[in-house]
This record gives sequence, C-alpha cells and structure tokens, in this order.
Amino acid sequence: MRVLISGAAGFLGSHLTDLLLSQGHEVVGVDNFITGKPDNIKHLEGNKAYAFIKHDVIVPLDVDGPVDRVYHMASPASPIGYVKHQVATVKVNSQGTWNLLDLTLAKNGRFLMASTSECYGDPQVNPQPESYWGNVNPIGLRSMYDEPKRFSEACTMAYHRELGADTRIIRIFNTYGPRMDPHDGRVVISFIRQALNDEPLTVFGDGKQTRSLCYVSDLVRGINGVMESDFHEPINLGNPEELTILDIAKEVLALVPGSKSTITHLPMPPDDPKVRKPDITRAKQILGWQPVVSRREGLAKMIEFYRGALKQ
Repeated sequence: MRVLISGAAGFLGSHLTDLLLSQGHEVVGVDNFITGKPDNIKHLEGNKAYAFIKHDVIVPLDVDGPVDRVYHMASPASPIGYVKHQVATVKVNSQGTWNLLDLTLAKNGRFLMASTSECYGDPQVNPQPESYWGNVNPIGLRSMYDEPKRFSEACTMAYHRELGADTRIIRIFNTYGPRMDPHDGRVVISFIRQALNDEPLTVFGDGKQTRSLCYVSDLVRGINGVMESDFHEPINLGNPEELTILDIAKEVLALVPGSKSTITHLPMPPDDPKVRKPDITRAKQILGWQPVVSRREGLAKMIEFYRGALKQ
C-alpha cells in the first residue's frame, strides 16, 4: 500500500515509518519540524520506498497518486512542546485533522487519528477504559493539548458517521524509546538524560503519582493493528503495568551504574494526572494485542541509545 504519515519526523511517526517500510509499503512522510527532528528520518535518505514532504497539515495538502492509509500522528506531544506551541497544537488537532480527513475521503483511503490518554484528564477512574469520559480542565494549562485531542476524536467520528469516512482512533498512553527529544520534559527521557549526565533526577511532588510505560516497538505494532482492524471507536494502547514516578526514577538509576545522580523533589505542576493506567481489554479482544517488551529490557535499550547520543 501507499501510506501517508503526518508527524513523520516525530518520535512515534519515525518508528511507525520503519515498521511500515519493513512490511513492504511505500511511505510518504509529512512534517513541518515544529517538534519533529530531521535526524529521526535521516536513515531513510535514499530509500526508494520513502518520500518526504515538508508541510504543515494545518494547510490543506495535495498528494499526487493513490493514498491507501493516512496516519495522523502530527502534534506536539510533551508538556514542554505543547505549552510552547499552544496555537499550533490546537490547530493541528482541529484544522489538521479535518484537512487529512478530507484528503482521505478524496483518495478513498483509511484514516487513523492518534489521540491520547490525556483525553481522560486527571482521571477519577483507574484503570481508564475507553467508556470513561474523563475529568479534563477545559481552560487549564494542559487544555491546549487535552481538549483539541478530544475534538479530533469528535471530528473523526463525525466524518465517519455522516460522510462514511473509513476511520480509526487510538488513545496512546505513556510510551518511551529511542528518538525521544532529550529535553522534551517527559518522565523517562528526562530521568535517563539526568542519570547519564550525573544531574539530579527531578521528581514532581512526592513522586507517588503513577504512569504506565509502553516500549515504542509494542506501541507502533498496536497502531498498525488498529489501522488494519474493522473497529471504528477508540482503542487504548499502552502497558497496564502501573508504577509510581519515584519507582521509575529508582529503576533508571539502577540501570545506570556509576551515575552520581540523586533524586530531588520539585513542586507539582498544574493539572498533572495523579494516576495513569490503561484498560487494554478492548485491544486484547479486538486486536489480540498486548505489550511484550519488559520495562527493564526497554529501559536498557533506551539507555544504551542515549549513552552515546548525549555525549556527542
């Protein structure tokens, strides 16, 4: 097939590209590099099955030839990224979404919207099933990301119900792995960068808030599985193994022997979720999907990747 990926130079978009190319598909990558990195796709130079278009999907996009699949992965996805680019984040998850839905309809293809666990906000239900409507502050300091993602889901379902668009929706929980921006503020990469550089590991609050970490290879395999399924409503993708932020910090330190780092505590940022754990029953039943990479294995791979990259 011929596949278009928005946000193709991002952390997830670049790994998804690698997976689809390995399956024999042609991939057209689209990115404006607002948070994506050219280095994430540098290894694809000269690959005849890959083409790249520098473009902001907030502006309608014309693509010559067939497009069988559209993966809408474009958006700043870390608090540092979406707070810095608030208006762009709102627009890529509104105008960008319907522009790519229009393209998908014109090409008679299939569309996947990459939504987020942030749709659940600071949840009052744990774990979070897809049926939970969330607890989101619509004007809070994370609202420029949370609410547009919720809108994107509504937009995707409207196109499906009224216009017959062939659509899929995923809700991505905390994912980690190589190619994350070392300075984007997300917990795992921050701890790894700090541990490798002998800096204090910064834990917000008492560190008892929880996250659930899914390695990137598991996540992109799930994304691809949702696209090729026949299910149109949201599907959670993530690892249901929940642990505290403080425990994550301790695990990273244990995997970086010789680090002189210690753990320090900073005030909690506004609207930071206290718990985050996906209910992946739907993914198991519909896709037969669940994570297979252990956290220790995934963290070790990521540490090894950054051990060289951060010293350059």
